[in-house]
Amino acid sequence: MSNTEQPAAEHLTRYVSHFICSSRLSDLPQDVAGLGKKSILDGIGLALSGGASHLGTLVRRHLAELSLGPGLSTVIGTRLKVASRFAAFANGVGIHADDYDDTQLAVATDRVYGLLTHPTAPALPAALAMAEAVGASGAQAMLAYHLGVEVECKIAEAINPRHYQTGFHSTATCGTFAAAAAASKLMDLDEETTCRALSIAGSQSAGLRENFGTMTKPFHAGRSSESGVAAAQFASYGWTATDRILEAPRGFFSAAGGGYDADAIAGRLGRPWTFAEPGVSIKPHPSGSLTHPGMTEMLRLIRENRIQAKDVMRVRVGTNHNMPNALIHHRPRNELQAKFSMEFCMAILLLEGRAGLNEFTDEVVLRPDVQRMIEKIDFVVDKEAEAAGYHKMTTLIDIELANGRKVRGRADFGKGSPAMPMSYDEVADKFRENAGFAGFPKQRAEEVVAMVRELESLPAISRLMDVLAHDRA
Repeated sequence: MSNTEQPAAEHLTRYVSHFICSSRLSDLPQDVAGLGKKSILDGIGLALSGGASHLGTLVRRHLAELSLGPGLSTVIGTRLKVASRFAAFANGVGIHADDYDDTQLAVATDRVYGLLTHPTAPALPAALAMAEAVGASGAQAMLAYHLGVEVECKIAEAINPRHYQTGFHSTATCGTFAAAAAASKLMDLDEETTCRALSIAGSQSAGLRENFGTMTKPFHAGRSSESGVAAAQFASYGWTATDRILEAPRGFFSAAGGGYDADAIAGRLGRPWTFAEPGVSIKPHPSGSLTHPGMTEMLRLIRENRIQAKDVMRVRVGTNHNMPNALIHHRPRNELQAKFSMEFCMAILLLEGRAGLNEFTDEVVLRPDVQRMIEKIDFVVDKEAEAAGYHKMTTLIDIELANGRKVRGRADFGKGSPAMPMSYDEVADKFRENAGFAGFPKQRAEEVVAMVRELESLPAISRLMDVLAHDRA
């Protein structure tokens, strides 16, 4: 670390606070702003589809039982307006409900299989909820969202990999800082107050990976967004907190990870922006990101070799040893388990040639033909994949056909990754599918696509939220 960066490492939380408070929309490169719009549109669509799920019903039941009364922030896809923190919670759960939201890729080879956090699920709900509450413009909301993503991802990049490997869910833990950053910016808090907001957020940071494959995983995203908003609000009241929550010996990095790489964050916020390097991946399938390189390659093999399910005798899927540590459901019995099942993801592509929201249902997972195909999939640790490094999600596929023919493929990254990006129009198609799944009117969906494309020109974010307020069928 250079001498010029050392003070930032010694006073890291204050450095992060300064970055949040001093950043302006003009600091966002045009390409970064464009990449962010894709994730914003993607997140809104997922809030719609996730809100239409059973989880959305349970969240709205919870909000009703709180007897909150009317608020200023919209629960996307409904006419319900609640306090900002609770809108952030509801929309955060919705975005992460189907595990269909974007992910950050790592750069260091010791990072856990290239996946660090889901940046939009905690950051966007906080930004939209607070922007609506304070009457912010589209440009102000967009900047706050980017600041949240940047803070979340650089914290996730810096913390020792032990954090994730031993059970913490980084979307939940690092995402709390994202929401605090976004809310603090929109509330126009000064550096000292923002520093306290980050510290209050750090003490609420929680979430365990043992709950992957259950409703509690999206609950993590919702609570991290809510906690960050609440942290900014309490800081604005004058609530006290340390100014060293990140770097202190008893602070976040030490307690949650056993340490951190200061070079990955000190002096690095916005240099470069995470959306530019290493990039953020948008999911083409509603399953864990670790399945996507394999799914992208499986679809290619099916199409190029005209493979039919009835001809498949055996499939071997090889990855590094960390990937089965997250894809833990080898014989899934419901849709949530299927999202973390390499076997199901391969099986459904062989049987249906697609894997969208309509394929990830309990009914499909339990179909006899699906369960039989799952039995034909061997998910194993492979030496070649292991040697490729954990900053990649290298997946090797070997298919044995009934006629004795063998088909082989390899992928390091999947569709939607920075290496194979989705265009704005492709993300808009995904948005339309998710909006349709939620019963959201087509005309309104097209308005949202157009508004987000020119988000920085929107005079008030309330115009977008008004379009997203809809009586659920």
